[in-house]
Amino acid sequence: MQKLHIVLVEPQIPQNTGNIARTCAATGSVLHLVQPMGFSVDDKKLKRAGLDYWYLLDIRYHDNLDAFFKAERPQSCFFFSTKAERNYSQAIYPDGSYLVFGREDAGLPEELLRKYYSQCVRLPMLEGARSLNLSNTVAVAVYEALRQQGFSALKTKGFISAQSIPKDGGPFV
Repeated sequence: MQKLHIVLVEPQIPQNTGNIARTCAATGSVLHLVQPMGFSVDDKKLKRAGLDYWYLLDIRYHDNLDAFFKAERPQSCFFFSTKAERNYSQAIYPDGSYLVFGREDAGLPEELLRKYYSQCVRLPMLEGARSLNLSNTVAVAVYEALRQQGFSALKTKGFISAQSIPKDGGPFV
């Protein structure tokens, strides 16, 4: 099973990137940060949003999009954009897929969307809604790809102790 790759192109908000880093750490996904970024990687807001998951994270930095494509040579990319016509749940995400997301304020570059238009997908929204929060969009996309792959290598069951299960069907204590 190959890892899922999350690519953030020129992220601007450290809290979003920290939340995404936490999602990547919890799912075993690789995080790629394509520069320039709107913050420093030692930003306190970035670290706080990622909490104590940084040791679980495989994070890779790229100077720009060309450097990313040259270094990674991705076989299967999906570009998330409000400008795409295809619904994200219609795509089939093979093992080792790269999910690519743009800046919070501008999205992905138009030339990239035109070049890879058949690989562009979107999350459905109401007419008039500009976009969803980047970290929420990434989480939805990651879990759809992992769902399609059967959540391989992820813990899928929890445990509730017998003492915490209410005997009368009432609220948990």
